[in-house]
Amino acid sequence: MAWADVGYNGQQYFETPNIDALTVDGMRFDQAYSGASVCSPSRACLISGMYSPRHHIYHPGNRARGKVEYMKLAVPNREVKNDTYDWFQAIGELDPGVNSLAKVLKPAGYTTARIGKWHVGEDEQGFDYSMDIHKGWNDKASAKKLTDAGIAFIREHTEQPFFLYLAHHEVHKPLVADSALIEKYKEKKRTTGGDFNPIYAAMVEATDTSVGRLREELRKLGLEDNTLFIFASDNGGFPDATSNLPLYGYKGTLFEGGIRIPTSMVWPGHISPGSSCDTPITFVDYLPTFAEIAGTSLDQSAHPVDGLSILPLMQGNALPERAIFWHFPLYADLDHGVYPGTFPVLGTDHMYWRGVPATVIRRGNYKLIYYYEDQSVKLFDVLNDMGESRDLSMEQPEITKKLLAELKAWTSTVEAPVPDRVNPLFNPNE
Repeated sequence: MAWADVGYNGQQYFETPNIDALTVDGMRFDQAYSGASVCSPSRACLISGMYSPRHHIYHPGNRARGKVEYMKLAVPNREVKNDTYDWFQAIGELDPGVNSLAKVLKPAGYTTARIGKWHVGEDEQGFDYSMDIHKGWNDKASAKKLTDAGIAFIREHTEQPFFLYLAHHEVHKPLVADSALIEKYKEKKRTTGGDFNPIYAAMVEATDTSVGRLREELRKLGLEDNTLFIFASDNGGFPDATSNLPLYGYKGTLFEGGIRIPTSMVWPGHISPGSSCDTPITFVDYLPTFAEIAGTSLDQSAHPVDGLSILPLMQGNALPERAIFWHFPLYADLDHGVYPGTFPVLGTDHMYWRGVPATVIRRGNYKLIYYYEDQSVKLFDVLNDMGESRDLSMEQPEITKKLLAELKAWTSTVEAPVPDRVNPLFNPNE
């Protein structure tokens, strides 16, 4: 779901009254980020509290996608599998031994459930209850069914602490939705002249309805005042389904349109109604946050925790300034048309990639992207230029140098694979 798909971020056509109500009753995080620009690595970061180089999940399907002749660098890919390319680990499953949102809550007596999309391999991360819908990505009633299951879980655990991770298949492709909702938005498109996809709009509303149903159930059961309710997307929007404006880029890119996400939280008595937060947060922060709220230790796992607890932010306090990171050592070709943020095959004008090997650092106002194919950088002041319209790398050489040094130090610390091996089959004009 794109950052701008919700009403409180300026959406004019999709209807999100229940998501918008979270910002009235709680806090909106205006600079919230996903763990990655696509689904499975992003969810792995959320569940484990670790950046991608720690858990080794970088892309759905594990390996680089696209023609190997168009890849300047040798990385694990779908076409050629040998030691030249498979020199680092790129997998699709979280190790059963990693820490998890469920595991950090267990010592505090929580019963935990994950319902809906999982997408990180076998379900071995300590949840007490797991459920999804067969082919849920293609079920127009998916949101309703998953919400029904979530409500049933809540009703069964009103007398004990519980954690529910409900992950909708909406608004991922394929685009499927209730026919009556689709007709509603077709009519809205005719009457308003809006440029939007009625099926996608219907999927957004189905997700919003789920938010409303869950909150209403908490009210009915008298649990609302003692529950932290969080809404977030796992990455930016598909460009052929929705607009990511005013952000640049889209799902699969490391521009803001791929990684900045709508995020809001309600927690009566702890989060002030109608508040907002401009401090950047990211998915690896959720695990240490839950541990602090529940009063449990992070020392139970040998695996590191890359995030910080954002409980102080929820309570209106500050965090020390820190850097946050993204690392993508593979390639991803287009599965849609060419949109702003698409990359050409290196040395050509052939627009072919939505993702190329790169690492990103965000610190303070600034975001630096380092590209491994040609060792180039881009620097943006994303606080004042959220659309990333002006590359400041030449104008701000000292900031560029400092952030690049910190980025390279981080890749060394987390033992991130640094793509620096030339692909012997590279033939950009093939």
